[in-house]
This record gives sequence, C-alpha cells and structure tokens, in this order.
Amino acid sequence: MMCCVAVLSDFTAAEKLELENIKMHKEGLLEDIQVKRHTFGMTKSILSRLFVCAEAEGGDRQRHGRDSQLRGINYLVENKLLERSAGCIADFLFKEEGLNKTAIGEFLGERDELHLQTLKAFVELHEFSDLNLVQALRSFLWSFRLPGEAQKIDRMMEAFAARYCECNVNVFQSTDTCYILSFAIIMLNTSLHNPNVKDKTTLERFVCMNRGINNGRDLPAELLSKLYESIRKEPFKIPEDDGNDLTHTFFNPDREGWLLKLGGRVKTWKRRWFILTDNCLYYFEYTTDKEPRGIIPLENLCVRDVPFPRKPYCLELYNPNSRGQKIKACKTETDGRVVQGKHQSYAICAASAGERDSWIDAIRASITKDPFYDLVSQRKKKLIKQNQDPQD
Repeated sequence: MMCCVAVLSDFTAAEKLELENIKMHKEGLLEDIQVKRHTFGMTKSILSRLFVCAEAEGGDRQRHGRDSQLRGINYLVENKLLERSAGCIADFLFKEEGLNKTAIGEFLGERDELHLQTLKAFVELHEFSDLNLVQALRSFLWSFRLPGEAQKIDRMMEAFAARYCECNVNVFQSTDTCYILSFAIIMLNTSLHNPNVKDKTTLERFVCMNRGINNGRDLPAELLSKLYESIRKEPFKIPEDDGNDLTHTFFNPDREGWLLKLGGRVKTWKRRWFILTDNCLYYFEYTTDKEPRGIIPLENLCVRDVPFPRKPYCLELYNPNSRGQKIKACKTETDGRVVQGKHQSYAICAASAGERDSWIDAIRASITKDPFYDLVSQRKKKLIKQNQDPQD
C-alpha cells in the first residue's frame, strides 16, 4: 500500500487526472455491462412470454398467437435489439435458441409483405446443396412447425421448393416437381408411421402416384425408391416446444382448441383440449399432456349440430349405420389402462355458434378429404395444363 502511495506521489497533476478519468471510465463500463445484462435478461423473459402461440379460447387462439409474435418482434425493434428488416428478423428466428417453433411457423406463414420477405430470407438461410429431398425436408421441417392453414402451408412449401431447386439445379425439371414430390413425401411419412393409418402406402403405389410430375416425364425409379426407404426407416422428427407445444404425433393439426365433452357413463361435461388431425379427433386434459385421454377415429362417422339443455352450441359425432352400438374409440383410464370408449355417440359443446360450425366444417372436411391432397392436386393440374399447351 505504501508502495502505491509512493508511486502516485511521483505522478504529475496531469497524470493523476488521467488516472482518475480511466477509473471513472472503468466504472461507467461496468455499469453499462450490468444494464445490458439486465436488458438481455428482460428480453429473454419477454420473448419467452410473447413469442409463443399463446393459449386462448377457441378461434381466438390463432389471432392471439399472431399478436403475441408481433409484439415480441416490435419490442426488439423498439429497444434497438433488432432491425425491422426481413433479413434481420429471419436471422433471429433461424438462430435464436428457445423460441417456440410453432410460433415461428405461424409468423412465417402470414401473407403480409414483411412476413413474405422474412420467409424468403429464412429459407435462404438453409443450405440444401448435395442433399436429397428427404434430407432437405428433415432440415427444413426441424427449423419450425408447419401451421395448419392450407394457404400458409402452400406459401412455405413453395419457398422450400424454390430454394431446393436453386441449391440443386439439375435434380428436377421445375419447382412444381419439387413441390409435388415434397408433399408426397410428407403424406408418405404419415401413411407409414401414423398408427391410425391402416392402409400403408407401398413403394409401388408411391412410384405410381408420382408418375409424370417431372414436366410430363417420370422421375427415376432409383430416386423414388431411395426417398421411400429413407422415410420408411426413419420418420420425420418434428420439433417439440416446451410448455405450449404438443407431441410430434399431432403434426399439422386441422384444428385445435378447448371444448366441453359429455361423459359416457357419468353424464357430466368436462373441459378438454381437442386436436383434429389425420382423420382422428384426440382430446387431452391439458395442452401439455404428451398422451391423449381419448382417441376418436372419424372413419364411418358423421357430425351434426344438436341442441342440449343449457348447452346451446353442441355438435354430435355418430355412426349412421350402427345406431345403438358403441363407437370404436379408446380412452385412457386414470390408472393408465387403455380401454374401449363407452359412447354410442359423442356430444361436444363449443363456446359459440360460430366456433361450433367451424368445428363441424373442419371435422366434415377431415372425414372426406386430406388438405394436402388438394394442394398437390391443384399443382398437378397446373403441370398437366402446361404440358398440354403448344410450345412457342
């Protein structure tokens, strides 16, 4: 200590002033570091709350989730932590850890100009060179979760096909070919690995369904066989988000939300989280449950609106050809046993007439068709028309 005092006493007044300035600058830097640490911690906390598909009642859930995502981005922009540009937002969504991947998919699927440009920039951050189509899809579908709306899926898969063809210029004749085959692979994954699908797609059927999609020509059988085997051996891994997301079994749900269900033996109404996907209706006690409390296969069933005392917005699932018999469904008992359901019909109550009608429409659509097939069918018709038009 005496040594330090002796040394300081040898400094000139100007040198002592410079040392004091250095000390003050150091203290300022330490303060700045603490402020930045605090701001960073607050930012992570706010994002964890805002940049998720927030849980809300019925049809408000999608709007509420979209508003939360925009608030999360706006917070970063207003606090000068992110530029309001498609490139910067895409880079943030692609690289930042801990973001809800369902929310990322919803944000990228919107049709506003900023969202469209962000989607383009986000896809361009993926490097697909020298990857076969299944490998590229595995990478792409791991970076977010496809939303449930057909128009959003169409935009996102269109962007994927364009990027893949840009990275692999000699594989397909057009982006339409890549688009159609990508959907065929996604549907193949569902067919081979969803236990509710009994009629598994064979290699022969997979090859047949993709005939003529390469600008009127067939794709090499060796290529299709390799893609088929890749999916058969290993299904797609769909990202799971903590808290708000559900198990990867429920990839691309047609509809989801809270409804009331009337019990089979004990006629009480219980609130359940319903997911409609792959021609089945699943219901959970909580959104965070990894296994459903019940599964209702929709094959051979019909749906209609029905009145119930003090429950005005109800729908009913029933089998028109087997009245009086139990519907072939299953449920999980409290002790973990899986047993056959007790219902001859299922009565389900929504919060409003509009929500009830939306569920009825979605269930009817699920019973009669697969939205993926509609998207692929439209693109195939486009290819056929292009091939039939006379060449200039």
